[in-house]
Amino acid sequence: MGALSLPGISAVVLSVFGLVFICSGLVVNCLQLASLVFWPLSRKFYRKVNSLLGYSLHCHLVTLLAWWSGSECTLFTKRDSLGKIGKETAIVIFNHTFEIDLFCLWILYDRYGILGTFKVMAKKELLWVPVIGWTTYFMESVFCERKWEQDQVGLVKSLSRLADFPEPFGFAVFCEGTRFTQEKHRVSMEVARAKGLPRLKYHLLPRTKGFAVAVRCLRGRASAVYDVTLNFRGRRYPTLLGLIRREKYEADMCFRRIPLEEIPLEEQEIAPWLHRLYQEKDALQEFYNQRGTFPGDQVKLGRRPWAPLHFSLWAVVILFSLFKLAVGIFLSGSPLLILIFCGFIGGSFWGVHRLVGVSKIENASAYGNQEFQKRE
Repeated sequence: MGALSLPGISAVVLSVFGLVFICSGLVVNCLQLASLVFWPLSRKFYRKVNSLLGYSLHCHLVTLLAWWSGSECTLFTKRDSLGKIGKETAIVIFNHTFEIDLFCLWILYDRYGILGTFKVMAKKELLWVPVIGWTTYFMESVFCERKWEQDQVGLVKSLSRLADFPEPFGFAVFCEGTRFTQEKHRVSMEVARAKGLPRLKYHLLPRTKGFAVAVRCLRGRASAVYDVTLNFRGRRYPTLLGLIRREKYEADMCFRRIPLEEIPLEEQEIAPWLHRLYQEKDALQEFYNQRGTFPGDQVKLGRRPWAPLHFSLWAVVILFSLFKLAVGIFLSGSPLLILIFCGFIGGSFWGVHRLVGVSKIENASAYGNQEFQKRE
């Protein structure tokens, strides 16, 4: 991965923001690790603590999108669906097309008060990523190998643990299995042709087994499926670096609430249902490309003040503590301590630059490029 090319002010913003994010994230991870002692004593208390800690950390990214860059998110939906968001547990189907698509989903979660309890079905490699991966793990997200023979037992076990989760939560499932690229789309449509499945123009072929397990395991706990289709006005492709440069984006999300009782229970019936849903999502994207809008009532997601408040408190604590520590270390004159401190700061800068780099679409994983290989 090459070095990131940024103008001076953007490089400073990225470095300061990244330092605060990495350091506060490591503090959060340490507190989450310590909270494991409460799991056998009171799961409810453990979950409350981790919901608060996870919310506080994800506020950094909400602040970056909604407050620093000034980007806006608009829902297109039926207004009678809005009263349910945040008051019920739901399985969320979301297209994975853009570098910052998850940020937009977190804006939705934050607006309706469930950012601290969100969960996601994610690839197991995320567990090796400090801060983001570890925080998601303690928040009881579900991780999979993306190989059905290895995942089917683990998914059922992990999802079953969420049956007694005491608060409403959103469980995001990226049914396409990986981020959309043109090469992955080409391969996916060859698989669709070989299996006699409908071709899609804007999505990859959905993988049905993980979604089917989620529906079966969360039935009785979840009330609905939220189908969210995301696009950006002007057909823009926003980037994380664009947010750092304060580029303002306008995200439009078509939100459809589908009661869970309308979804089949058996896998052989769920699979055709999901394929039909993705044909509808494809039609919605075509509608948006032609008209520049989604159908439905427009609801602009307002900004809540808690995200920048959390970020500001973390920034003050982290930067003051690092300054005080740096002064003490350099005054001590110890070459070893100075070397360790500089190594930590340098490692933090490298880490955040690498996180930005791997978020770029061209650096996405090659998962999904194996032609005709069945991964369900």
